[in-house]
Amino acid sequence: MSSTNDYGSGIASPSDLTSSECLPGQLSDIVRQSLPKHVAIIMDGNGRWAQNKGMPRVVGHKAGVKAVRRIVSAASQLGIESLTLFAFSSENWRRPDKEVSLLMELFFSVLQREIKRLDKNQVRLNIIGDISRFSARLQTQIGQAQDKTKHNKGLVLNVAANYGGRWDIMQAAQKLAEKVESGEISSSQMTEEALNQHLCMQNQSEVDLMIRTGGDYRISNFILWQAAYAELVFTETLWPDFDEKAFHHALAMFASRQRRFGLTGSQIEEIRTL
Repeated sequence: MSSTNDYGSGIASPSDLTSSECLPGQLSDIVRQSLPKHVAIIMDGNGRWAQNKGMPRVVGHKAGVKAVRRIVSAASQLGIESLTLFAFSSENWRRPDKEVSLLMELFFSVLQREIKRLDKNQVRLNIIGDISRFSARLQTQIGQAQDKTKHNKGLVLNVAANYGGRWDIMQAAQKLAEKVESGEISSSQMTEEALNQHLCMQNQSEVDLMIRTGGDYRISNFILWQAAYAELVFTETLWPDFDEKAFHHALAMFASRQRRFGLTGSQIEEIRTL
């Protein structure tokens, strides 16, 4: 299931873009030519996936790690520039203490286990969010993982941990305000571009496509600034079941849409013919 879509003149439908001529795991040439630079995913449904199977929620979180591995691999192979995954929101601290503790331990073990794989495949890891609330042990592991991959030239993997979109905007605004107070800049220099330079992903493209798994229709305080013009795709699929086929379908949905950025459809068509 996807968000409402208006197929403009000359725009293919998702079924056309994922035709039966494509082998499993492949994309049509049309989709490959229209890939987003930056994809963000709200990975929802781990707990429900486990509960549906009569298992503890933590089993779902562990299964979700396998889905992360699949999608990171797929995005890297397709040449997508940035992939941002919502791993732990600033609101997730409200969950039961035992679940939060297990999530923190899982986060630590995944960083240890996966960093060699990421480094081997030229993936650059970037943790976004306020990590100061994490244990010193976890903060050290985060620092080591980022340092090991910082020179890699492939996919940028942003993992949002203790992250909130409002927090991101607020911390950027506070940094700008401090510069005004110190006289480093004037208030007239507090522009959108200046604010953007202090956000967590300031040197990356804005989000083109945001996917949410798990059947809910909201963005839950995720990258509010960077996703201002993102195409939204919602799916009932729970995150542990989200595979390459589901990812390719979301990419096909993106390729089928006419992105107007305030212009009319006719204007967009005129630009394409230039």
